[in-house]
Amino acid sequence: MEEADTEPWVPGPGGRVGSGSVRPGSAPGWRLPARPALTGSVVAGGGDAAPGSSRVFVVRRDQDIYIQTLRKLFNESHGVFIGLQRCEEELAGKSRKAHLVQVSKNYRSVIRACMEDMHRAAGKSGYSTVSILSAMELIWNLCEILFVEAAAAGPLLLRLLDWIRLHVCDVDSMVREVLSSENPSKHKLFWNVVDVFVLQGRMDEARHLLSKEASANPTSMSMYKVLDDLMMKMPLGNTQTLTELELKWQHWHEECQRYLRDGTFASNPHMESICKILAGDENAMLEKKELLTTWYHFLVTRLLYSHPTVKPMELHFYAQSSMDLFLGEESSPEPLDTILMAAFEFELHQVIKECSIALSNWWFVAHLTDLLDHCKLLQSHNLYFGSNMREFLLLEYASGLFSHHSLWQLGVDYFDHCREYGRVYLELHIERIPLNTEQKALKVLRICEQRHMHEQVRSICKIMAMKALRNNRLGSALSWSIRAKDAAFATLISDRFLKDYCERGCFSDLDLIDNLGPSMLLSDRLTFLGKYREFHRLYGEKRFSEAAKLLLMLMTAHIAPCSFWMTLLTDALPLLEQKEVIFSAEQTYELMQCLEDLTAGKPDKQKLLDDDVETTKVEMLRLALARNLARVIVKEGTLEGS
Repeated sequence: MEEADTEPWVPGPGGRVGSGSVRPGSAPGWRLPARPALTGSVVAGGGDAAPGSSRVFVVRRDQDIYIQTLRKLFNESHGVFIGLQRCEEELAGKSRKAHLVQVSKNYRSVIRACMEDMHRAAGKSGYSTVSILSAMELIWNLCEILFVEAAAAGPLLLRLLDWIRLHVCDVDSMVREVLSSENPSKHKLFWNVVDVFVLQGRMDEARHLLSKEASANPTSMSMYKVLDDLMMKMPLGNTQTLTELELKWQHWHEECQRYLRDGTFASNPHMESICKILAGDENAMLEKKELLTTWYHFLVTRLLYSHPTVKPMELHFYAQSSMDLFLGEESSPEPLDTILMAAFEFELHQVIKECSIALSNWWFVAHLTDLLDHCKLLQSHNLYFGSNMREFLLLEYASGLFSHHSLWQLGVDYFDHCREYGRVYLELHIERIPLNTEQKALKVLRICEQRHMHEQVRSICKIMAMKALRNNRLGSALSWSIRAKDAAFATLISDRFLKDYCERGCFSDLDLIDNLGPSMLLSDRLTFLGKYREFHRLYGEKRFSEAAKLLLMLMTAHIAPCSFWMTLLTDALPLLEQKEVIFSAEQTYELMQCLEDLTAGKPDKQKLLDDDVETTKVEMLRLALARNLARVIVKEGTLEGS
């Protein structure tokens, strides 16, 4: 996605970043290759595309969600995100700020854990993704220091030192190699390790290594003691006020320069170089360019030994000059350099924009923007169409999750926390989820019901009812249609049940039909199905009188389909032939009327007469009704006479 230069700006992930690549450092393992916004794969057609040939491409956004090893990142960061939304209203003042800093650290822990797991599992094959995660953690950590924690002058430098130590890890392997040797002070990397410790402000470790040099070389003992004393007395801004720190540092700085002027270390170039660094000599620092590896490492070292009380608003001056000095004219800033520079300039909007262009998915910018929004730092950045920056990025990230077969469930919660457009997006996306199984359909349905999305509930139920009907699973189809409150579809399925009964002579899914309850009132045909099943149950329990009343009610209420009347009248035959008279005279007349209504229509009458079986049924019914009427008249007359 190419980024437009016009305002207002709407970010898009994975845009082309030119010929460079994002990298947290120049050492191997830190390079982050640029990625295109959209990737396509040919699924039809092949070979070289000739003019006029047809080729079909599958185009996907947010390809990273399909990387199996990144599932941990998406799942665990979701928990951190939800926790932040829930706790936001309960916190205020210092406790709120401390909580936000902890949330930021939790996000970084998720990134680092995912990166370490991927490194162990994939090895060199996961090189590119590990580099991306490394860059993300580096940027996030700096934003945490500058924006979330908002460290003041003094503590700010200490946080930046921790930032550099965490993300420049090359020294660890060198230290192990040097310390594991028989004579560490004679190792070829000994002074490199000492220099790195000094450049990172790790004075205790540098002094420990220098003590080994003093032990192995007694002639340098006097110089070692002076240098050790300087390193031990170096003031740091952790316990004192800013004024005290400035005074102590100025005194210490002058002492370093005095030793240099006196030539105390002239006979030992390594120690002299270290003293020059302590005295803030930028040329001496730049001589260690290979050990510094990056301009931002050079920046922090430069601040440590030249401007330890730097204020946050002064950072961008030193950052720009440090980058210019370190990179020189032979190389130009890369995307990561641009992102970090925007952070040092406190240009939050620019940080988000550059990250959206350089990184290959929405995860980073969505979660970082949400955190910064909770810090009340993005209130002025509203987009022209009404949604703020936080909501826009969360909507895009959640939309990407919905394209995955299981991660869509995480996307639901992100939409829930987008007040303006979240529900609209959720309604649109949830209808596109493929309902492959009933279990998945029930899961989607539960989500919709919890959010009172009635239209989507009906749509899902109709889809599942139709699928069940196509597979001839009438019970499941009826259950889904009842849940959808779709009277027309319930009528259709009820007709299928009745047709199935006529063909087989028994009902399927008796448990469902027996427990319809108030749901049978959804449609007349469903009511008839439920009551007709109740008639069979009463007949099976030999409650003939109740069964007869129910059967007559089904006939006279006209809720039974006309095609089913003959079946109902046929069901009356065993009751008419019982030894005990069940139908009264009035009821018998009503049955006779129903039979006449059935045979009265000319087309139907002709059809009945043409069918020998149906003709036989009609004759048997007339005979049974006449005999029952005679028995009733005799019985009722006898009762009246007595």
